Amino acid sequence: MEIMSGLTDVVKETSESGMDSCPDDIGTVEEVPEDTILSRQTSVNLVPFIGQRFVSQDAAYEFYCSFAKQCGFSIRRHRTRGKDGVGRGITRRDFTCHRGGYPQIKASDDGKLQRNRKSSRCGCQAYMRIVKRADFDVPEWRITGFNNIHNHELLKSNEVQLLPAYCTMSADEKSRICMYAKAGMSVRQMLRLMELEKGVKLGCLPFTEIDVRNLLQSFRNVNRDNDAIDLLEMCKYKKDNDPNFKYNFHIDANKRLEQIAWSYASSIQSYEAFGDSIIFDTTHRLDTYDMILGIWIGVDNHGTNCFFGCVLLRDENTGSFSWALKTFLEFMDGKAPETILTDQNMWLKEAISVEMPGTKHAFCIWHIIAKFSDWFSVPLGSQYDKWKAEFHRLYGLQSVEDFEIGWRNMVDAYGMHGNKHIVSLFALRTFWALPYLRCCFFAGMTSTFQSESINAYIQRVLNAQSLDNFVEQVAAAVEFKEPGPRQKMQRKVHKISLKMGSPIESHAATVLTPYAFNKLQEELVLAPQYASLMVDESYFIVRIHTDMDGGCKVIWIPHDEFISCSCHLFEFSGILCRHVLRVLSTNNCFHIPDRYLPVRWRDVSTSLTKPFQTFTSEEHAEKVQLLQSMVSTLLTESIETEERLDVACDQVAEVLSHIKEFPRPGHGCNDIGYNSPSDSLILPEVEDSDGFVHGFADGNSHEPLTLGKMKERRLRDGINIFRKRRRCSVPCCGQYGHDATDCPMMEGGDLNGDGLGFL
Repeated sequence: MEIMSGLTDVVKETSESGMDSCPDDIGTVEEVPEDTILSRQTSVNLVPFIGQRFVSQDAAYEFYCSFAKQCGFSIRRHRTRGKDGVGRGITRRDFTCHRGGYPQIKASDDGKLQRNRKSSRCGCQAYMRIVKRADFDVPEWRITGFNNIHNHELLKSNEVQLLPAYCTMSADEKSRICMYAKAGMSVRQMLRLMELEKGVKLGCLPFTEIDVRNLLQSFRNVNRDNDAIDLLEMCKYKKDNDPNFKYNFHIDANKRLEQIAWSYASSIQSYEAFGDSIIFDTTHRLDTYDMILGIWIGVDNHGTNCFFGCVLLRDENTGSFSWALKTFLEFMDGKAPETILTDQNMWLKEAISVEMPGTKHAFCIWHIIAKFSDWFSVPLGSQYDKWKAEFHRLYGLQSVEDFEIGWRNMVDAYGMHGNKHIVSLFALRTFWALPYLRCCFFAGMTSTFQSESINAYIQRVLNAQSLDNFVEQVAAAVEFKEPGPRQKMQRKVHKISLKMGSPIESHAATVLTPYAFNKLQEELVLAPQYASLMVDESYFIVRIHTDMDGGCKVIWIPHDEFISCSCHLFEFSGILCRHVLRVLSTNNCFHIPDRYLPVRWRDVSTSLTKPFQTFTSEEHAEKVQLLQSMVSTLLTESIETEERLDVACDQVAEVLSHIKEFPRPGHGCNDIGYNSPSDSLILPEVEDSDGFVHGFADGNSHEPLTLGKMKERRLRDGINIFRKRRRCSVPCCGQYGHDATDCPMMEGGDLNGDGLGFL
């Protein structure tokens, strides 16, 4: 049979019985311009022609489907003549363009919502008709009509594969996707792996990410009850083995798991000490369960992330987030954080305002900045980088007034008055701009640098997702572990380099963790570059020495040991700023008041979490903090002279002996005390910039420090530590000219008996 180039013949065929065909059996093919039919085809052999034969309907369908894909459209089965199992069965089949015909208007019932989805059908007349014949009793199908004129644009090769007809998955591919899901792989990881296996280019698989997600959802719809039962069984098993493990869940009327949250015993203990500022991340989804994953994390006194709990939510709405926050507070005995950082989610924002009304809510700046490229790169063009630099400058300003003036100037300069994202950012400025947040404590978690470690920490949870014992895998990935003896010893003898050689620096090095001390030291190094100008006896202006105006306002009241700066760095991070440190140094103050060395940044905070967990009364917590503060002051005052050191060592030894006479808590209770040996006092080695060690521990870190060794160390190294002004360390005094041994506030105290006067 020749290929008819004109495609103008009218073909009339009779049926298998020899009857004349009716008008509906006639296929009319009009002349079609060559560039319409053949210009987008790679092989002329794929062009259907009148009389072409096929062994079955399916063979004809596959042939026409291949032709349509090359041209840029898809096909669907249309009219038939005859019925399977009735008479001669189906004798004719029409295949049409997927945009053929017109959408049917469905009658809508009153009050019933109808889907308002636009149809792709536009009355396209392209089709191919096949008729069944039997020559020599061998049935076959022949093309009797063909038209390739379309009244719509044809798709490009990279677009046509997205049509539903070509997004197909084989049974083997479905099986592999199910296996990948059980292994905890994300959908994107699955697609990339299958692209590599098949050797196709990126995005050239016969199915899309949406198809994979729909397939996984169909799996979950079949096994959703089993998934919920498995997850609940994991939590129940964990609870049976650890009574301090906490979890809660909610199942809807259809027995479907809607929400589930849990927290480990060590997480609750960690939150007791470091739950003042937290992050609630809800930007990830667990593909295994098709649920939103929310993670509560914070930062401990060593600057490392700590895990507080997690939640799985079926829906993303205010009700789900309210349930999550309420459950979290129940886990933590009703203790809400001072501040909380989240993504820019309006549902979560509303839930926090209801469930945590006393908590300052802020948005993670790195989530906002990550969207800038999509929001502003096109409208700003070549000015995008310059605008971004200006945004960062405004973000870091100190004054609210300066920020708002600068924002208006930026909008005017770049013509962004009508930009919806700029309008939204300014409306929500109190949730992300630092000038509005500096008065609240965020433990340094607002910085973009901290976001890298937080994202890496969250990734550990995402890597743990699997249908097999997910709860235990999360515990193994992120659960807080008590440091071993070696790690504890390394922390205690960690060398800290003293760069300034000032008494303030030496004092802070003995109290703060290396992480917190390094933050304070950065401010100490910069402090000498600032000039301190006294306005009155308690009011100072501190500014960079090259500036003639401006600067920060510092209030210092020595009698009350109160100091404050308008930059609010201490309120924001718990670390004193360079302006305050400059005022202290120029006014002959040689140690930082205890209240400005927060317990949460001290090196003993971790060991204090146990007594807080055991004795939860506020009175006990205050006593422990007072004891910790007095011990810190004892160290500072004792090393000034050898006589003081002798008295301190003798008195502390008596106190320890007296304490040991009291019984310890019973088995199973949390121990009170430090993890270091009770008969020794091991403090960090402090090394100055020249390598000179102002150490308080013997060379052998595992050997107790005795009075004799400390004397030998002082004589060998030639240490001569002294103060120009004596200052009382009693918290309620703080006056100059005397110390704790002869303080009037301490009269009547037993300083020479059992030594309790020191504590």
